[in-house]
Amino acid sequence: MKILNFISVSLCRLSRFAIRKLGRGGTDLPGRIALKVNPNILREMSKGVKTIIVTGTNGKTTTSRMIEQCLKDSGKSYLANKSGANLFSGITADFAQNCSLTGKCKREYAVIECDEAAFKTVSLHTDPYCVVVTNVFSDQLDRYGDILTTLESIKIGCKNSKNAVLCLNADCSLTTSIVAEVENKCVFYGIDCEVYKTRVEEVSDAPDCLRCGHAYEYGHVTFGHLGSWSCPECGYRRPDPDVAVTSVLESDSSHSSVEMNVSGETRRVNICLPGAYNIYNAAAAVAVGHACGLEPSVVDAAMESFECGFGRMEKFDIPDTDIRMILIKNTAGCNQVLNFLTDMTEPSLFVIGLNDRVNDGRDISWINDVNFERLTEMGEMLTGVYVTGIRADDMAERLKKAGIDESMIKVFDDYDRLIDAVTSANTPVYIMPNYTCMMDLRGKIAKRFNLKSFWE
Repeated sequence: MKILNFISVSLCRLSRFAIRKLGRGGTDLPGRIALKVNPNILREMSKGVKTIIVTGTNGKTTTSRMIEQCLKDSGKSYLANKSGANLFSGITADFAQNCSLTGKCKREYAVIECDEAAFKTVSLHTDPYCVVVTNVFSDQLDRYGDILTTLESIKIGCKNSKNAVLCLNADCSLTTSIVAEVENKCVFYGIDCEVYKTRVEEVSDAPDCLRCGHAYEYGHVTFGHLGSWSCPECGYRRPDPDVAVTSVLESDSSHSSVEMNVSGETRRVNICLPGAYNIYNAAAAVAVGHACGLEPSVVDAAMESFECGFGRMEKFDIPDTDIRMILIKNTAGCNQVLNFLTDMTEPSLFVIGLNDRVNDGRDISWINDVNFERLTEMGEMLTGVYVTGIRADDMAERLKKAGIDESMIKVFDDYDRLIDAVTSANTPVYIMPNYTCMMDLRGKIAKRFNLKSFWE
């Protein structure tokens, strides 16, 4: 076994080194090579490691980065798949970089962002210490199937994680349903208050009770189907959160400040990113800190100092240009970005990038359910909307249908010309690409302005 481990880890490291020397990510192939040599190498490498797995539709990367900062500031040794390679092979490759050549991991903790469909396999090979489920929304239906298929994959992963503390979003009726099928200790987190002055109107992914089919009633809604839900027919209802955001004290274009109640203790938490979705991410990270017994003051401070993941409200260090990149990949996530952006109090330029490659999902019909009509209410605050990507023309047509003046819309078939245009803009720029468009465009920006690579 040690010989197999040695060959597996060595080939994984060598292949990643070679690929990155060529300027590529090396996030997937090295792991596939390692698994070809030894299909059980991840199980070997993860032995004795306190593995924290973060899964769910939206918020995985940012929540993982918050947890990572908590561990770092607590003086813990850890590894993390910062490159976003969240399938079985990518996770294997990141473990291999932090192990001895015989497969013994050198870190106490691992913070692993995990794809929802891959979770049922990864959980069998890692014996998770803690599992975070952020939420369940419709996403890449051509890959995942319907939303209940996604939920079932997550449930299987949780059932496999028999020794883990589960940190679950109480505001998501789908996520909460996991509790009925496991015996794990559960820590719930959620938001007890309104978070937006005005919300984008959107279709709920889970309007009806999972148990009896009756329509849910809500005390308040944060976004999508998240909020204080209850079924008047059978009594299925939102559990009381152990980590509850009780008040949003401040919120602007760069941060949020909230009051949290953590098992009866009131704490003020400053979050270095804006938006309700990042308040949820912070609540999830605080729940993990609580479950892992980390010092509360250290956890709270980490929410104010963590470095966001690439493309997740990432701000580029470019002279005389204020550019943020915010990944969008489904209806719920895009509507949340619009909730944030349409509350801007200064003129801004928006860029939307849309591809339809395999990693994005071939089906782009989800853009028809996004409330782009909200953009028409911005008036002079919206200076223009640029579109790019393989399906740029489809996005332009969707924006016209939403009532955006055609003179405001400009299509860019070339990323270099787009970068020229946004870096010469005299207003803040918000770039909203889906996954492969983000990877392509961010790579171009990083190369031109000598920024760090996405895996760093």
